Amino acid sequence: MSVAFSLVIAVCMVLAVLAMLRSGKLREKYAVLWLVVGGLTIILGIFPSLLDWAASLVGIKVPANLLFALSIVLLVGVGLHVSRELTVLEEETRILAEEVAILRQSVDVLRKAAAAPGEAPQDPTAVHHPARPIASEEVDSDH
Repeated sequence: MSVAFSLVIAVCMVLAVLAMLRSGKLREKYAVLWLVVGGLTIILGIFPSLLDWAASLVGIKVPANLLFALSIVLLVGVGLHVSRELTVLEEETRILAEEVAILRQSVDVLRKAAAAPGEAPQDPTAVHHPARPIASEEVDSDH
C-alpha cells in the first residue's frame, strides 16, 4: 500500500509541475529540479529496494533516514537558492525605484518649465542620483 501510494503521489507531483510549467506559473529553471525529484521518487516507488541498496552503500541502517537526510539537504538547497533570487530581485527593485525617482524629478522640472514660459528651463538631464550613475550602455536609444 505505501509503495503504491508513494508512486501515485510522485506521478501527481510530476503532472502538477508539468501543468504549472505549461501554464507559465513555473519557470523552466525551477521545473527541472522538481521534475528530477519527481522522477527519482517515481523510480524509488517502482524499485523500493534501490533505497535499501543506497542506504547500505553509505552505511545508514534505516533507509528512511537516508530519504529524510536527502530531503533536508534538498530543502536547504532550495531555500538557499530562493534567498539568493530574492536578494537579486530586491536589488533590482531598489535600482528601479531610484531610477523612477530620478525620472519623476526630471518630469517635475520640465512641467515647471512649461508652466512658467518666461523663465529659463533647468536642464532635466543634469539631474542625477549619486548612488548609481547611469552608464551610457544602459541608455536605451529606442525609448
